[in-house]
Amino acid sequence: MSDRAQEALAITLRGVDELLIESEFAQKLARSELSGKPLRVKLGLDPTAPDLHLGHTVVLNKMRQLQDLGHTVIFLIGDFTSMIGDPSGRNITRPPLTKEQIEENAKTYFAQASLVLDAERTEIRYNSEWCDPLGARGMIQLSSKYTVARILEREDFTKRFKAGTPISVHELLYPLMQGYDSVALHSDLELGGTDQKFNLLVGRELQKDWGQEPQCILTMPLLEGLDGVEKMSKSKGNYISITEPANSMFAKVMSISDTMMWRYYELLSARSLTELVQLRSEVEAGRNPRDIKVALAQEIVTRFHSHQAGQDALADFDNRARGGIPDDIPDVRLDGAPLGIGQLLKQANLCASSSEALRMVEQNGVRIDGVAISDKALKIEAGTFVLQVGKRKFARVTLS
Repeated sequence: MSDRAQEALAITLRGVDELLIESEFAQKLARSELSGKPLRVKLGLDPTAPDLHLGHTVVLNKMRQLQDLGHTVIFLIGDFTSMIGDPSGRNITRPPLTKEQIEENAKTYFAQASLVLDAERTEIRYNSEWCDPLGARGMIQLSSKYTVARILEREDFTKRFKAGTPISVHELLYPLMQGYDSVALHSDLELGGTDQKFNLLVGRELQKDWGQEPQCILTMPLLEGLDGVEKMSKSKGNYISITEPANSMFAKVMSISDTMMWRYYELLSARSLTELVQLRSEVEAGRNPRDIKVALAQEIVTRFHSHQAGQDALADFDNRARGGIPDDIPDVRLDGAPLGIGQLLKQANLCASSSEALRMVEQNGVRIDGVAISDKALKIEAGTFVLQVGKRKFARVTLS
């Protein structure tokens, strides 16, 4: 391999969980350099929710690195496979989305992905292009390429089968449909999270059946959410959306632990590995890890908003830390004074329920105009005031 190809391989390997098969990919890189023909790099995402979060950008960042190396990146929107629902990592059947839900979510996906990828150099495709024309005959022919025994080797299917948990027949088709995407796109490399490994390997096997050179597969770690335990997920509420306001994004990054901060740096930051080693050394030598976390939060906010937004978000965060009230809080108008504190917090959308609101009062997590509230039976008279729940939830309420 040339020095350039070796450098490209090193960039590709940064932060990855696994690259299969590395020697094959090295050969693809060398051949691409000699021929001047870029590799075709595929990432598929099913539009099961309208927003992308930072967990999604782990693999998008890797796509951008490969794009900057001169390769063709294909952002595949799984509008067909969304109707099946990816069963990866799930212990129950995912409720299928309607065509209307899928179309609505798909509208926003590429726009959000373009905050990381270079939109001008990205090939965007929808897998309904080749999946819809398959029809019943094509689906049967595709299904003949794989055995039930091999499909059930997938860990989540195995667990559900042994536990007697229902597995719908359409779920067994999902890995085949994702694999067929690689055939349709003549993929050289497919990216995904570690939970996608089985599906990516199916793509390799189907390409062989179609007489194509099998793709290599690259899996990226699943980014833990704000709780530092579960993978980042909208359904678990531990996520940072890439479209949420700058101040909220900054504050959420600052809420992660000092230990988890390094994980976020490795998977999300554009800083070099040499820089990260230097930052770790500085913390070990006594530098406050908060300074390092602030730099990470500003980098992320700058990427999805602007440099000025990153500066303003830091000022807002420091203001809140001193007990100040941020400028950009929602205005809420309510009727029914005098109103119990539990109902007030619920109607102001600061708590999901009145019982949750009363628990927050018990925990000294509620303030009115900066004054902590401890009386769960408190009734609030008409007027305008600022409600605060926890460190980040505020609303300016006018009650009549």
